[in-house]
Amino acid sequence: MLGLEAAAGEDGLFTARRLQYVSAGDVAEWFRADTEPIGDPERRAALWRDLARGLLARYDGSALEVLARSEGRLGGEKGLVALLGEFFAYADPLAKKAFLFAKIAQRRGWFEPSDPEAWEVSADNVLMRLALRSGLVKEGPLAEVRAATRAALKELAASAGMEPPLLDDMLWELGRNDPDLLGTAAGALREPPRDPASAWY
Repeated sequence: MLGLEAAAGEDGLFTARRLQYVSAGDVAEWFRADTEPIGDPERRAALWRDLARGLLARYDGSALEVLARSEGRLGGEKGLVALLGEFFAYADPLAKKAFLFAKIAQRRGWFEPSDPEAWEVSADNVLMRLALRSGLVKEGPLAEVRAATRAALKELAASAGMEPPLLDDMLWELGRNDPDLLGTAAGALREPPRDPASAWY
């Protein structure tokens, strides 16, 4: 059953008041694809519960209140990315999901950042691999390659006259299937290995 189908069958299913009690069984049922089970439903349910309880405790149970509290700021201590980072689901060092939420909110007309210079690409494994193979960045430790990839692709976006989220969309969608999308000027390099102590990549 897909999430939208589940929501159609129960009013308020994806509200904070309901999700504060979500179980692994709920997640497995709502998000299974045909007979294929979703991975790690226990962990996903815990993320939902943390998010829902945080929204109820600090934002009247409303994601719109999080957007309002940001006062139109994307970056900074009180910006949207930082506010979302209070929740474990959005606390990864890439801020990948936080920027994804901001991007969706902007495209739906819910949020317009007053500081568009704060946009960043996610610099996940797909984008790091592309940046390495194209020669935009040099090999090195994960943290260094990630930071260099963000800086290089932000500069590339500026040169192309587009915001980093759009470049991120284009490169990630195409690059996950074609690791040589930007060429192999530096050879068939690979992204640095995942940090075994971290849940994020």
